[in-house]
Amino acid sequence: MTGARPGGRRRVGSHTPTSGGLAKAALPYLDAAGSEVVQVYVSNSRGWALPPGDPVQDGLFRDGCAERDVPVFIHASLLVNLGSPTAATVERSALTLAHALRRGTAIGARGVVFHAGSAVDAGHAEAAMRQVRETLLPLLDGAAAEGGPMLLVEPSAGGGRSLASRVEHLGPYLDAVDGHPWLGVCFDTCHAWAAGHDLAAEGGMTATLDTLVATVGADRLKLVHANDSKDLCGSTRDRHENIGKGTIGEPAFAELMRHPATAGLPIVVETPTEKHVGHAADIATLTRLHP
Repeated sequence: MTGARPGGRRRVGSHTPTSGGLAKAALPYLDAAGSEVVQVYVSNSRGWALPPGDPVQDGLFRDGCAERDVPVFIHASLLVNLGSPTAATVERSALTLAHALRRGTAIGARGVVFHAGSAVDAGHAEAAMRQVRETLLPLLDGAAAEGGPMLLVEPSAGGGRSLASRVEHLGPYLDAVDGHPWLGVCFDTCHAWAAGHDLAAEGGMTATLDTLVATVGADRLKLVHANDSKDLCGSTRDRHENIGKGTIGEPAFAELMRHPATAGLPIVVETPTEKHVGHAADIATLTRLHP
């Protein structure tokens, strides 16, 4: 499920636009950017509409990625919040994840990334974690039974009664679903920085990844989002910057590329870009930092 290559070499790619057709848009983009892994949206990133997809484009994209040996991941809508006190939001979130899993099967995706969510209200935290359990378990059981994509929980940037922002918060989150084997983790560097992990300090990235492994186990991490930040550590603001041009800085990403926890993993940049140029530069930087 990780897309690992012999010797533990990290694949580096980008979140890729699909406007105009999944294969028509994404395949030329990943070639131009030099992507070895691709992440896409299969629905509006800030909407609830669930388009069925185009079987012809799906097939061309799936086959094109297979021919290039490029693993595929989906990022679910940013509106997904399984901890919301609003019942309609939880219901729509569940439908969105189920849709992403179906679409993931159609296009050969290995995982569906979703944000950990927020309780929103201080008094809703306990109920929020029950909602996580009640919503995720059927989805995880179904995906596992069908051999479909894994669900990958991504800790948030913090604030707003987040259910998981710091990496140690993933322990209770996984406990809520009894450590289900089909729930993996996506680690986002900008989110971790915003949540208070000082990745820029010497050894800071290493210490954070060590804590992540100690919390969830060595095999739970399935994907990395490598993003620098425009803001200070602990800001709870999720504003991405190109690698080495933000407040995290290039040395932290060198630690990321050396850490045993990332060996063989796919790494995706979600950084600012003009067409494919910014992504190509960040992919090249991370590749250069690879030991």
